[in-house]
Amino acid sequence: MSLPVAKPQFELSLTRLIDAPRAKVFRAWTEPELLKQWWGPHGMTTPECEMQLWVGGLFRTLMRAPDGAEYPTQGVYLEIVAPRRIVFTDAFGPGWVPSPKAFMTAVVQLDDEHGKTRYTATAMHWSEADRQAHENMGFHDGWGQSLDRLISLVTEKMPD
Repeated sequence: MSLPVAKPQFELSLTRLIDAPRAKVFRAWTEPELLKQWWGPHGMTTPECEMQLWVGGLFRTLMRAPDGAEYPTQGVYLEIVAPRRIVFTDAFGPGWVPSPKAFMTAVVQLDDEHGKTRYTATAMHWSEADRQAHENMGFHDGWGQSLDRLISLVTEKMPD
């Protein structure tokens, strides 16, 4: 007997077709020097990025706003399936140490569509309040602007 797969209740998602092969998009997600070029909304910089690309490995970034405000993030990878899928969460730190305030788990799905990439980024939250807070922070606009920057990188700036 097969059980139905439940869709997470508290998720936000963004999907777009990118005119670049998924291996290139995957590289932009998994090479720190590339991620630093596009991570964050327009006007933000990411001066720091650290990745340990294995399950349980560290994923850490520091975004900086034009006014100097800094936004650190830290978590671990839960799944890496090159070049199709990356899953990370802030629920744990390295060594599977629980986070004092888990906020979300991110799933980045990269599907091949005739040499282009169907990009789907999903943020799954533990509560409706967290989902709503993320939406109020500008999830669609902020993640959309980051995606614009990612697309610019993989279609215009990154060599094949």
